[in-house]
Amino acid sequence: MTKVLLSVHVLVAILAIGPIAVAASMFPRYARQLAAEGEGRAGQSAGVAVVLHRICRGYALFGIAVPVFGFATAARLGVLTDVWLVISIVLTAVAAGVLAMAVLPGQQRVLASADGSAAPDVQPPPASRLAMSTGVFNLLWTVVVILMIVRPGSTTGA
Repeated sequence: MTKVLLSVHVLVAILAIGPIAVAASMFPRYARQLAAEGEGRAGQSAGVAVVLHRICRGYALFGIAVPVFGFATAARLGVLTDVWLVISIVLTAVAAGVLAMAVLPGQQRVLASADGSAAPDVQPPPASRLAMSTGVFNLLWTVVVILMIVRPGSTTGA
């Protein structure tokens, strides 16, 4: 059962986090193009930005399964209190927070500003801030993956 849980955990992580990382990384390019086009002028970049945001938002919901299967796997392996896992859990929570509180709302503000539906006093974040937030999200997941592979203190010789 442990092998099945671990396999599902890794598979869901790849299938959920990978598309978010790619789509969120591509979004700032189209945010710059939207800003250059001006408010209310929907072009091809607007359509691409909408799709990228939907990918990020949809896969974020799917991504909730990653920690669910991760906790189940860790419990079966008896490693819930290992330092490398606790650090991974904290970094995963921080990455989820960056996605939920910076990346997705920033994308939404860019899209609202582009179609003219944003409140006049709500400014979208600059594309560079979105790129930075996405970079932080991706870096956090990179560290989590490294911790999952290296597992400091592991006796498996990995």
